[in-house]
Amino acid sequence: MLLCVFLASALMFADTRFTRMEPVRAQLSTLVAPIQWLVSVPSDVLNWASLALSDQRALLDENRRLREQILTLSHRVQRMASLTAENVRLRELLAATPQREMPYITAELLSLDPDPFTHQMVIDRGRRDGVYVGQPVLDAAGLVGQITATSAYSSRVLLLADASHALPVQVNRNGLRFVVQGAGSYDALNVKHVPDTADIRKGDLLTTSGLGGRFPPGYPVARVSAVVHDPGQPFARVTAAPVAQLQRSRHFLLLFPPAPPAAPPEGELAAPALEAARHIVTAPAEEEAP
Repeated sequence: MLLCVFLASALMFADTRFTRMEPVRAQLSTLVAPIQWLVSVPSDVLNWASLALSDQRALLDENRRLREQILTLSHRVQRMASLTAENVRLRELLAATPQREMPYITAELLSLDPDPFTHQMVIDRGRRDGVYVGQPVLDAAGLVGQITATSAYSSRVLLLADASHALPVQVNRNGLRFVVQGAGSYDALNVKHVPDTADIRKGDLLTTSGLGGRFPPGYPVARVSAVVHDPGQPFARVTAAPVAQLQRSRHFLLLFPPAPPAAPPEGELAAPALEAARHIVTAPAEEEAP
């Protein structure tokens, strides 16, 4: 033991006073380096794995939150153009009823119909989520289509581009109302029965008119791409391009429009009609009174 202490002291003295021990130290460090690296590998792997998993989880959560935020903001922006035009037309009507926020849920694409003659898709929401037949479906840009069939956990959507799909629309610029029908192509829709003298132009935005009670008013549907006037023909040929990304969107909004007011039973008048009739009946009597 004393010999070891003496040798250690001598080596430390030589190391501090002379430089001949530096090559020896370098060679020993080279020999020990692989051992040090092997010893540190497990801890490095554990640190890297935990960091990668935490970063991936954080990125997935952030991506999900941002995707839902984009859909929510897009849902609100879609109403802006229609609401601005409507506000200009109704700015003098002080008793106009303000519109309320419409409930909705998000959905994701599951599959596309392989039939080339139909344009349908399946989404991951069903009856357990409150989805119903006829429900409007939107993406971040505009109207996509409507629900045609539901199951407990999924639903089938008929896209605007399908040749069997039609819906009432209006020109956002002036309020003219028409019917848009799918043409069997993802990038084209037909605007039906447009009079040759109608004020419709290339670039006009077509929005849902709300007629029929299925699609709420004010949501973008398509933008007019061509207006062809045939001499001697009563109707112009008008085509439009859908504003929704029918071939690219994977995430959608399912709207829950408010239910239309129930019609009064047969033989009975609604409250406004009764009030108007009562006013008409009592007005002459009040005028004759002294």
